[in-house]
Amino acid sequence: MNIILFDHLEGENALPLSDYRASHIQKILKLGIGGQFLAGVVNRAKGVATILNIDKENLWFSFREGPSSHPLYPITLLVAQVRPICMRRILREAVSLGVERIILSGSDTTEKSYADANLYKSGEYRSILLDGAMQSGETGVSEVVFAPSIESAITQVDPSSLRIFLDNVLQGRPLSTFDIPIQPAVLAIGGERGFTDRERSLFVASGFVPASLGKRILRTETACTSGLGVLMGRMGLL
Repeated sequence: MNIILFDHLEGENALPLSDYRASHIQKILKLGIGGQFLAGVVNRAKGVATILNIDKENLWFSFREGPSSHPLYPITLLVAQVRPICMRRILREAVSLGVERIILSGSDTTEKSYADANLYKSGEYRSILLDGAMQSGETGVSEVVFAPSIESAITQVDPSSLRIFLDNVLQGRPLSTFDIPIQPAVLAIGGERGFTDRERSLFVASGFVPASLGKRILRTETACTSGLGVLMGRMGLL
């Protein structure tokens, strides 16, 4: 963790010792009374926290707000549902890279059970998003939207955005050759078995441009991290 995030902070705060963040502060950062760490409020400002006291139940700290956190990038990742173990990696990395919005979509080839996984029902995905943000050292946490199909996902995309979908079937240009100014952009990536011809037609009809990351077939989580990295590089964000 390069920053400790909270939903709300006051001038003085109590963090239960049972909270994993308190454990991180004491055992990993090895801080005691008087120690300082970077803290912030989700999607708001960050600042310096100073440990005031540690009793049997709580770690008490003050918070002094500092400069505003860097905003998330105007990028939407539209990704088809994959196995929960893989989706955990995708969510964490997308947030740490600074993606503003993530659309998790069903698709023609996706296992229907993935969308009903405990990852979403228990709300665990929110803690993964928070973990990705804390890794980044910023306060921004991506918005997550769920869509039952690619058709539905497309309707939730900003109509004025630049739209790109990665595909190994259509002869799209390498993503690394795109000249992309900083603007709202959407990057769509398929699941374990990729997109179907029907879904490719939907993307093209909706103004999406096909692109590639080379000739090799990548795992979805690899394609997400690599694709976002290339896209942000072409936008001058990295």
